[in-house]
Amino acid sequence: LMIAIGPDRFAAFLKGGASMDAHFREAPFARNMPVMLALTGIWHNQICGYTTRAVLPYDQRLSRLPAYLQQLEMESNGKSVSIAGRPLSCASGPVVWGEPGTNSQHAFFQLLHQGTDLIPVDFILPVNPTHQLRAHHDLLLANCLAQGSALMNGKTVEQVRTELSAKGFSEAEIEQLAEHRTFAGNRPSNTLLLERLDAASLGALIALYEHKVFVQGVVWNLNSFDQWG
Repeated sequence: LMIAIGPDRFAAFLKGGASMDAHFREAPFARNMPVMLALTGIWHNQICGYTTRAVLPYDQRLSRLPAYLQQLEMESNGKSVSIAGRPLSCASGPVVWGEPGTNSQHAFFQLLHQGTDLIPVDFILPVNPTHQLRAHHDLLLANCLAQGSALMNGKTVEQVRTELSAKGFSEAEIEQLAEHRTFAGNRPSNTLLLERLDAASLGALIALYEHKVFVQGVVWNLNSFDQWG
């Protein structure tokens, strides 16, 4: 990694991870990001029964992050017995998957919004670009935030009817299309905002998920970082 990004950026990467380490040690649970992510994940998987989670970064440079988190979480907590060797009484984590958001909007967001299974989502969004195309980045921001809003709020039949009527559709056309254009909403997502994607924020992001996995292992009485298989 140091060869790829140079010693200065590598030092920034480590500093970003150290900042998340300090936050994890010092922040109260109500504002502790790894703890909050861990407990949210436990609620979705163990209590609600959602068996998968999608990770959707809105930056092409994070295209392999979902695969890294897949290995981190499923390899670490994919166990069926506790530290003491006794069978677990609950599930030990979901299937983790994902792709960059801009591409996946045209691949599987249909399922996220209107499918029969509820799939929690982690959106990862750099607020500021590291290039000069600010207008393009603002469109990216709008796309991501709109997806989270749509998952949360949905769209009712009445809203669809009003929209179609305003566009000049006939009553017969509205009757035919309305149910197809509704979505229930109340579908869970997290939106993780980075000031920008750089070496330091990437280090903090990776540390955030590593500590989240550790917290879940503690709750489930697993040794997350011992791979028996």
